[in-house]
Amino acid sequence: MTFVVTDVCIMCKHTDCVEVCPVDCFYEGENTLVIHPDECIDCGVCEPECPIDAILPDTDPAAEKWLEMNRKYSEKWPVITQQKEALPTAEEYKTIPDKMKFFSESPGEGD
Repeated sequence: MTFVVTDVCIMCKHTDCVEVCPVDCFYEGENTLVIHPDECIDCGVCEPECPIDAILPDTDPAAEKWLEMNRKYSEKWPVITQQKEALPTAEEYKTIPDKMKFFSESPGEGD
């Protein structure tokens, strides 16, 4: 089992989760995060840290469509291990559904 980041993170990018990850399996895009599914050890400490519930275990049926996206971009983007400020758009976008239209393939800064 692994955990995945969903589209709920897009345009918010809270990073509370990366601070608690013991294996540094989070990767940073310009406006979202992803988890490398092969590096995640299924400890689950990240899930409750997300203030907008953007992280799901892959056993959740809703997580299936996000698994490949997390894999693809975790292999392209830089690792992030330290908490940063959320995006300035976080409050405005936190309840907007279906945020893939805002997704950016561009990498973030990483650590």
